[in-house]
Amino acid sequence: MAIKENELNTEIAVENKKRRIRETQMEAEKSVQQKRRELSEAEMSTKIALEEKNRELVSLASENTKNESDAKAYGISAVMGALSKTDPKTLQALASVGMNPGQLVASAFKELAENADKIGQLNISPDLLRELMANSKENI
Repeated sequence: MAIKENELNTEIAVENKKRRIRETQMEAEKSVQQKRRELSEAEMSTKIALEEKNRELVSLASENTKNESDAKAYGISAVMGALSKTDPKTLQALASVGMNPGQLVASAFKELAENADKIGQLNISPDLLRELMANSKENI
């Protein structure tokens, strides 16, 4: 009878040991899951903070772009206001600065054509035409 009692006590002890091992494993798994959840939450918080910073950056960049555009528009408006009060002939003279000779001659012919009704007769020498044609071929 003592042997059976010892065997029973041994089985009980083995079962208790198995139960404690399972409980320890379950606690370890629970701890691992808790750590994973904490890491996931920390990662999510980091992503949220990053997106908020990105939103601030986009908003600031948009505001800066708008301010730059407003400043450019103001500058262009001021220049256009000044130019609108300037004599067109003066503007045309300013625009011709830096033009190559062929462009200047073309501009002169255009002005002659615009005032054709005021011109009685216009003679253009063949030498001038030949030189203009030669220059235009060189610039092509």
